[in-house]
Amino acid sequence: MKLRILLLFVFCTLISCKREQKISSNDWTVISKKLQYKNEATGLNIKSGNNTYDFKTNQVPFKKVILLNASLMGYVSALNAENLVVGISSPEYIYSEKVQALIKDGKIQNVGNEQKYDVEKIISLQPDAIFTNYIASFENTYQLLKNNGIQVIFFDEYLEQKALEKAAYIKVFGKLFGKEKEAEAKYAEIEKNYNELKKLALTAKDKPVVLANEMYGDVWYLPGGKTSVANFISDANAEYILKNNNEEKAVTMSFEEVFSKADKVQYWVNAGNHTSKKEMLSINPFYGKLGVFSKGKIYGISGRENKKANDFFESGVVRADWVLKDYIKIFHPELLTNYQLVYMKELQ
Repeated sequence: MKLRILLLFVFCTLISCKREQKISSNDWTVISKKLQYKNEATGLNIKSGNNTYDFKTNQVPFKKVILLNASLMGYVSALNAENLVVGISSPEYIYSEKVQALIKDGKIQNVGNEQKYDVEKIISLQPDAIFTNYIASFENTYQLLKNNGIQVIFFDEYLEQKALEKAAYIKVFGKLFGKEKEAEAKYAEIEKNYNELKKLALTAKDKPVVLANEMYGDVWYLPGGKTSVANFISDANAEYILKNNNEEKAVTMSFEEVFSKADKVQYWVNAGNHTSKKEMLSINPFYGKLGVFSKGKIYGISGRENKKANDFFESGVVRADWVLKDYIKIFHPELLTNYQLVYMKELQ
């Protein structure tokens, strides 16, 4: 009997050990299908898209980085880590006044634009890492930088369609910048606010019909029914005209096709960065045929804009709660009587 008990104890111990090993080997923190990370005794592992990065403890946190996409600055600014940035491409698209001051003082260098990066300057700055969205046409440039010992990290946050998953990228930046606690706290704040706002939106009596985006030439590029814009509209308790569509990318339609679906539309959002309805008509007279143009309300994304820079594509990438709050204010103004729009602006 004692032998059986001993064998049972040994068996359970082995099973427990195997389970513990299995858990530790798969202990990845999943941000989304496109991004996850894992802490190891030897460092930090990151899976981003098809790329895997293994950073040893002596490699992180980074002290000097370069950004090749303005949208990534939103995460950096949210962590008050602007002092870590030594270079950025297309600085004219950066909205942050703090970052613009650092650029003016020469503490952040201009390293080119989306047409051509200044590889020599990038190498001379000796960054610990470069952050960028992957662009196939720049593969040779990426390889040249890697050949010079520079770590190139690809983050495709712009492909994320769920607002909180996109905001959660801040956790990985926190890991890489030595600001883990700040990142966790910031995300927790955003997540809490977002979920509370969703609940608030559900208390609205009406569920208005919404149109989004605008035409370019003869084509209207509407957000697919599973895109971030469509998800924001849904979370704000409104009905998007393509709510039954399953695309995570833009859906192209002619004006006639949109017109046939827009008879009940009450709000038109993300209508570019136009300054007025008159300006919109001067670009496309067909807009005037839409009922929402004369009877509804139209909102652009020019609430925080400075020349080419638009904060909707910077801090708005991280502050999903602020974006959602804007949409709720638009669709259900009675729920947020004292709130002023941040990123959106009504066209008169």
